[in-house]
Amino acid sequence: MKQLIEYVIDSRLPHVQEAEAVCMDVINIAFAHVSENRVVWENSKYAQAIPRLRRLNPDLKILLSVGGWSAGGFSEAAYTPEGRRLFAQTAMELVERYGLDGIDIDWEYPCMSVAGIGADPADKKNFTLLLQELRRAMEAREAERYLLSIAAGGDTYFLRNTQMEQAAVYLDYVQIMTYDLRGGFSTAAGHHTSLYATPADLSDVCADKAVREYLRSGVPAEKLVIGAAFYARTWTGVNPADHGLCQMAKSAGTGGPHYGELLENYINKNGYVRYWDDDAKAPWLFNGDCFISYDDEESLGYKVDYLKEKGLRGIMCWEYGCDTSHTLTAFLRGRLNR
Repeated sequence: MKQLIEYVIDSRLPHVQEAEAVCMDVINIAFAHVSENRVVWENSKYAQAIPRLRRLNPDLKILLSVGGWSAGGFSEAAYTPEGRRLFAQTAMELVERYGLDGIDIDWEYPCMSVAGIGADPADKKNFTLLLQELRRAMEAREAERYLLSIAAGGDTYFLRNTQMEQAAVYLDYVQIMTYDLRGGFSTAAGHHTSLYATPADLSDVCADKAVREYLRSGVPAEKLVIGAAFYARTWTGVNPADHGLCQMAKSAGTGGPHYGELLENYINKNGYVRYWDDDAKAPWLFNGDCFISYDDEESLGYKVDYLKEKGLRGIMCWEYGCDTSHTLTAFLRGRLNR
C-alpha cells in the first residue's frame, strides 16, 4: 500500500483528529534541532500526545524530524567523526526516551548557506557519513528496524551537493519537497507545487522533473516520496496577462494562506477566481493583482495517480495543521487506497 506521510508541528500533536490519525502511515514531528552537535527537542512536552496517537492507530509510525528552514548546526556536527557520533547518539536517545520509530533529517541544505546556516564543501560527503552513523546507531539498538528518512530539496541543487546514490543505501525513503519550488526567491508568479512544468514558464521546476532527476541520481523509485502543500504561495502586483500565470510580480512569493483559509475566503470568493493549468495539473487563484498557487483535491489526485504509475513509495504533506477544513488527509487516503 502506498504511504501517506504528514509533517505535524509538535504543538499540534495533541490536536490531530482521530479520523485523520487512522488515515496516516507516518507522522514526522517538526522539529528537533542541532545544538553543539547534539540533537535537542525543545518542545518535548508535546510527546505526551504520542500514546493517544498510538491508541488511535496502532500501525502509525512516528518519527522525530530534525532541522527545517534556517535550522543550522548540521554542517558543524557532520564535519568530524566525533560530531557525527554525538549527533547520532543524542538522536537515538530521544527516539528511545519517547518511544519513537525513527529519525527524519531535514537539512536545508548541505553545502549551501542560503538559509543563514553554516555550510562547507565537505558537506557533500559528510551528509552521507552522517546518515551512515545514524544507521549504525540504529542497528546497534534496534529490536526491530528503525526508520531513517530525509526531506530533500525539490530541484537539482540538492543533488549537486549530496551523494544520493550512496546516501540512499542508509535511508528507508527520500521525501522530495516538491513544494516551495518557487516563492521567496522568485518575482515571477507561477506554480510552487505543480506536478508538471508549464510550457510558457521560464522555469521547469516541478514534481515530475524532481522525480526524474532523483531516479537518475541512483535513488530507487520505491524509496521516493513526493510532496504536497497544504498551504499557498502568493505574489502581489502581478501583470494581469493570462490571469497572472507566469507573469512578473512586484513581490516575491510569500507563504500563505493555508488551505483552510483558501476555502473560507479565497477560492471563487472575494474577487478571486480559480483557474486550472492542465499542463501543470495545478490550480491557481487570481483577482487581477494577486496570484495564489496551491494544491487542492484535483491536483492531489493527479499526484497520487502519478506516484502509483511511477512505482513511488507515497506522498508526504507539509503541514497537517494548515488544513483546518480537515478534508485533504481523508481525500489522500481514499485516493491512495483506490
